[in-house]
Amino acid sequence: MKKLENKVVFITGGASGLGRAAAAAAAREGGQVVIADLPGSDYQAALDEVKAAGRDGFFVPLDVTDPVNVQQAVAATVAKYGRLDVALNNAGIGEGFFSFLETSEESFRRILDVNLTGVFVCMKHELAQFMKQGGGVIVNMSSLAGLKGAPGLSAYVASKHGVLGLTKTAAQEFARRNVRVNALCPYYIDTPLIKDANPDQRQQMIAASPMKRLGTAEEVAKAFIYLASDDSSYTNGTQLVIDSGVLS
Repeated sequence: MKKLENKVVFITGGASGLGRAAAAAAAREGGQVVIADLPGSDYQAALDEVKAAGRDGFFVPLDVTDPVNVQQAVAATVAKYGRLDVALNNAGIGEGFFSFLETSEESFRRILDVNLTGVFVCMKHELAQFMKQGGGVIVNMSSLAGLKGAPGLSAYVASKHGVLGLTKTAAQEFARRNVRVNALCPYYIDTPLIKDANPDQRQQMIAASPMKRLGTAEEVAKAFIYLASDDSSYTNGTQLVIDSGVLS
């Protein structure tokens, strides 16, 4: 049997990058996939990949900074499929490289609103649904920047450290209620999120990797499937590092 057979999988930021790869992987493993992303997102290619794997797919517009919209997106998922089994909280934004002194309060708040508060609000509504139906699985997208500092990325680093705090707290709070909560911590992955990196920055990212390459979205998706499925049934409140050995 496939690892997510008939599981309802809700993926924020699912129209591109890591979310799109995770959606396709979940569909190949038998999941019913809900792609949640900003209104106006170019989500059709992601839906086509889901359908190519034999699942019907479903798109819901979602702005994670809008709590009412988050509630509506989860409700729409349950209205269509009757339940919610797995949530990947992947929606996030990056920032340019700016020192502490150059980082504006407005930019700092915007990144935390999306990357941290957005995850918190999504988790609240996902967990509320899990309590109604008897359990579920959450996977949060943190980052290697959730485990170490990164000069020039103060807001992003703060947000991703916070995601790990939410992950660990919810994991302990809901462990006896048939809920598991874990996180993924990838190094730089070759996705649209780093498309604005200049050639020198990209080469620095590659040089810092012991494998001398960036990771692929498909490699992160495989790790997501592990945490989302019963293969990780005794794994809770931790993070899976996907970094070619950068942190070692």
